[in-house]
Amino acid sequence: MSKTFREWNPEQAMLLPSSVLDFVPENHLAHFVRKLTLEQLDLTAILDSYDEERGYPPYHPVMMTGLILYAYCQGIYASRRIAKACEQRVDFMAITGMQQPDFRTVSLFRKRHLKALKDLFGQVLKLCQKAGMVKLGHVALDGTKMRANASKHKAMSYRHMKKTEVELAAEVQRWFDQAEAIDAEEDAEYGADKRGDELPDWVADKQKRLEKIQQAKAELEAEARAAAKEQKFSVAPEAKSTRGRNPKTPPGVPDDKAQKNFTDPESRIMKTGDGFIQGYNAQAAVDADSQVIVAQTLNNSANDKKQLVPMLDQIRKNAGQQAKEISADAGYCSDDNLKALSRRRIRGYVAIGRQKHGEPAAADKASKSPWVQRMKARLQQGGYRSRYRLRKQVVEPVFGLIKQARGFRQFLLRGQQNAAAEWSLLCTAHNILKLAAVLQ
Repeated sequence: MSKTFREWNPEQAMLLPSSVLDFVPENHLAHFVRKLTLEQLDLTAILDSYDEERGYPPYHPVMMTGLILYAYCQGIYASRRIAKACEQRVDFMAITGMQQPDFRTVSLFRKRHLKALKDLFGQVLKLCQKAGMVKLGHVALDGTKMRANASKHKAMSYRHMKKTEVELAAEVQRWFDQAEAIDAEEDAEYGADKRGDELPDWVADKQKRLEKIQQAKAELEAEARAAAKEQKFSVAPEAKSTRGRNPKTPPGVPDDKAQKNFTDPESRIMKTGDGFIQGYNAQAAVDADSQVIVAQTLNNSANDKKQLVPMLDQIRKNAGQQAKEISADAGYCSDDNLKALSRRRIRGYVAIGRQKHGEPAAADKASKSPWVQRMKARLQQGGYRSRYRLRKQVVEPVFGLIKQARGFRQFLLRGQQNAAAEWSLLCTAHNILKLAAVLQ
């Protein structure tokens, strides 16, 4: 006896029209994000920007906001991939109501409302706090280097800029002289009223490269002058230090090794465990009870020492109160940071040196500073059961989820302000997923 099968007829019409919501399970994340965007988030900053009565009506801003938030939750960031998902995936259709904005619409909406989308982080965090997910008993702080939308091979050092500027200027001048000589010969041969005065394309290309180098060189010099002014040094080349060794470069003059990237000038060369990248330093403070991100920021400084106090300020601003405990790695260890923790009555666990395998975090750093010595004693007192151990198991998995599980390893937008807004969106998506796991 042959086996019978269920009927399969894809062309069978439905007796009653169905909604796209029927094709997505009730407890699906798409429903949660759609309701969150419609009912919980204040999108006044986005809605109020549409005051033009003329033209074809645009896609609803609330729908577009929900689409971008859901796409980031799903690890889909490129506008073309988002537009493709709107055409092929029913979970995305449950967000858009089967509307299909093209990739240009998605990209332009994100660029236009980047600041407002960045500010959604605070609103989602307050919802997490309302759900009892933000305890602030222990907060782990760390930074991760993220690739910028630029190649490190498109950067040039100040020393190379000075050398290349002279070479290119001489070469371009030779070509101009050559072009003028050819023009004179052709005028003599064909007459002065004939065309022939256009410069070759290769001259324009070299000229553009020279202009870019000159612009980057001027920016480096301006940064060096600003740094010298901030440190109360004289900008004059003849100025000398009154004690200690004279600096290799005069105050106000860029170091020969200082670099500028031509694609994204605000990004910097940064060292990671896998080598050097052209990127930014993304910071996150994570609550130990729920792995909710309570503060986040992004900068182009490879050093973490100046990031602790701004992150503490942001925690208090976002959550309305300060964390009771803070753990951070050795990159945040400085007298100023340890004093700031003490002044704010926060119990800190900050490594004072690189942690070796099988040893406490304070094993290999010797310092005469009383603040560092006190921190060393605190870490050694706890030993292997020190609260510092929470740092890796709290904040590192968050970076792993963003980079590995959701596949974000390089910013799509250029410029520090745009990259910071994109990092804020990533952190917002992370908190939405944590909130959905608790409420659904």
